[in-house]
Amino acid sequence: MRTSSSRALLRTAAKPSTLCRAASGHAISNPTLANIEKRWESMPSREQADLWMALRDRMKDNWNNLTLAEKKAAYFLSFGPHGPRALPPADEGRNVLLYTVGGLLASLAIFGGLRTLANPPPPTMTKEYQEATNEFLKAQNSDPLTGISSEGYSGKGMVQSPSGKP
Repeated sequence: MRTSSSRALLRTAAKPSTLCRAASGHAISNPTLANIEKRWESMPSREQADLWMALRDRMKDNWNNLTLAEKKAAYFLSFGPHGPRALPPADEGRNVLLYTVGGLLASLAIFGGLRTLANPPPPTMTKEYQEATNEFLKAQNSDPLTGISSEGYSGKGMVQSPSGKP
């Protein structure tokens, strides 16, 4: 069974604008907002969230009721150079260039090291072996319609490597 005072309390709680006005009726103190541009990054995240929520609640009312410090803080928190809008460090371009060049040099060193440790190419990759393969295919009459054994064939056949002789 509900009393009339509990019904009135429920009606008041159901109206969010009443709660916001009651919670945001007081201005945020000037020491809290003083020098917020320099202190924001070093503030604990819980304190940042509390300050942002308090400013958000204050901004729900008429902006003419905001103090100048609150307006400046609200503008800084909305559009200031912090978080993803922070300016990059002065030497960021140089660091990106140096790390890119370093990565390229490291990859070239790894490639060269592996290349020196690799086995020599197989004997089938010499030009002489591939020419001998061409002769063998001609003798076998391989692909007589369009390939190496056809009349008027002018391609290289199996030859794809430079000469293996120095």
